[in-house]
Amino acid sequence: MNFAPPHVAPVLVAHLPEPEPRRRLRECFDCGQLHRMGPLPAGVVARCLRCHAVLGRGRRDPFSRPLALALTGLLLLFLAVQLPFMGIDLYGRDNAIHLTTGAAELETYGFWELGAVVFAFTVGAPFARLLCIGAVLSGLRMARPPRFLPLLFRLDERLRPWAMVEVYLLGVFVAYTKLGDLAFVQVGLAVYALGGLMLAIAATDAALDPDAVWDTLEARGLVVAPERLAAALRAAESPEARVNELIACTCCVLVVGAAEATPCPRCGARLHRRKPEAVALTWALLVASLVLYVPANMLPVLTVSRLGQGAPSTILGGVQQLAAAGMWPLAMLVFFASITVPVLKLIGLAIMLISIQRRAAGRLQDRTVLFRIVDAIGRWSMIDIFMVSVLVGLVRLGFVASVTPGAGAVAFCGVVILTMLAARTFDPRLMWDAVARVQAPPRRRVALRRWGRPKPFTARPAS
Repeated sequence: MNFAPPHVAPVLVAHLPEPEPRRRLRECFDCGQLHRMGPLPAGVVARCLRCHAVLGRGRRDPFSRPLALALTGLLLLFLAVQLPFMGIDLYGRDNAIHLTTGAAELETYGFWELGAVVFAFTVGAPFARLLCIGAVLSGLRMARPPRFLPLLFRLDERLRPWAMVEVYLLGVFVAYTKLGDLAFVQVGLAVYALGGLMLAIAATDAALDPDAVWDTLEARGLVVAPERLAAALRAAESPEARVNELIACTCCVLVVGAAEATPCPRCGARLHRRKPEAVALTWALLVASLVLYVPANMLPVLTVSRLGQGAPSTILGGVQQLAAAGMWPLAMLVFFASITVPVLKLIGLAIMLISIQRRAAGRLQDRTVLFRIVDAIGRWSMIDIFMVSVLVGLVRLGFVASVTPGAGAVAFCGVVILTMLAARTFDPRLMWDAVARVQAPPRRRVALRRWGRPKPFTARPAS
């Protein structure tokens, strides 16, 4: 069940170092606090006055640099798909694979769902993200930009957590380490291209300024409903506007005065004061992932056969094999990513859900930090799935050696995806809304920082 916010703290005004021609309301999506802020100078980070969440970052070149990085990432992704990825030589038998070979081999074994997930997270989502960013930033340079640019930028925001190139590379490293003592493994040029792709995506996200892009799209008239946007902004900025009548779009972060469940006049996303049925959906996904967690650890995730002999291996069995081989750091890494992280996510989400339903008032900031951790670490549990895809595609030497996927990999992949969806459907603002009375933050708290150096400011309630 959801709770309506019993009390909303007053709107706080964070005065920036330089005057801005345009200041708008901004809601913190971690605690629901409203702020009024304008464009940020380069290198300045705006933080929430109540929970310290990052509200925005000022970039020096928010258009040209991310465009160049996105195009570079597309080129590197093309090279990663076309060039040889890895090769193996065992007892005179050799085999070479490409980046998509593992996903294709999973399908041949009947695990088409695993193959689809691996391909989508390693190739599909990164390609779609880079293509959307490149298309939007290129389109803004045109004299008459296409009308579908806001839709593409919305798609990029939805795909952001599902592009897992860095997690896949860690899975490749685990697979390489496990095969190092059994056979000669050769790393292809595609691995280096994939490493460059990882850096290009990270640099693109660091250089891109979503606020500047949405403001530019709005200035160019590329909005869903221009007339309704102007009316909604007037309603939000009116002195008579009530705080509980304002809605922040979770896609383009625009705060407007509009009705519940109506499309955002700027980007078209559905507007809700809080995520609809957040508590019920998160509980459902949490219970489903808990049900799958048992077979994920009991069933084998793969079977390694050498000279016709082999035994199935579970996730915990793989950790024990790495430890027995003396690879303690790698064993601890796999144990943390595959065993500890899912358990922490299940326990953390359950604690936050129970605190909402019990209207717990203590340690709100600590629980908000816990949500950020749960949301950030969930993707790293895919290491085992990516490792299985690499081993299945690489070790195909018939009677000499082979790796077969198991049903436990499907269950574990379901656990990872369901817990990630649970974190996405959960609304941390409900933890603050469930409290009967929230204290306003002190004036002296720092909300703006230049990388590594505090930036002075004053804060006061809006009149």
